[in-house]
Amino acid sequence: MKMNEEQLVKKCLAKDAVAQKLLFDHYSRRMMGVCLRYARDNDEAQDVLQMGFIKVFEKLDMFNFKGSLEGWIRRIVVNTALDNIRKNKKFMNDVEMDRVDFQLQNYNENAVDYLSAKDLLKIIQGMPKGFKTVFNMFAIEGYSHKEIAEELNISVNTSKSQYSRARAHLQKILIEENIIER
Repeated sequence: MKMNEEQLVKKCLAKDAVAQKLLFDHYSRRMMGVCLRYARDNDEAQDVLQMGFIKVFEKLDMFNFKGSLEGWIRRIVVNTALDNIRKNKKFMNDVEMDRVDFQLQNYNENAVDYLSAKDLLKIIQGMPKGFKTVFNMFAIEGYSHKEIAEELNISVNTSKSQYSRARAHLQKILIEENIIER
């Protein structure tokens, strides 16, 4: 039996285990991709995914059908990933600023288009935690620097700086891997 989103949510709210599994199975793969962008490794991403879906099911009664269910779930998963970062207090300690060459020029904005999603994910996972978090939030999730600053309890300028450094770090990797030219 095929259900629409509203029917699926209502069945989940009624504690229908089959519907809950359907919801998880339908969205977990995409949300795992989100988790991998914020986590150190696959195990941490799995933990964040699990915690995120627990929150999804706990808060499902708050979903009002005014946006996409996927977008609502994504926001919870991103917030769970950010909570995990804050809990581990590694955001500011992992910023390896001295290891980034800030003199890189001729950054090709479209270079990322030539990478596979798997290769890009590997590069993002290799970024220092501070770079990775701000890069994901700004470039991928679409948060403003002001929103990032509020979420991470940092200044707007720190958010902008981290994003700039993340881009320089990404560019450096792309040059080293001969994906773009210097």
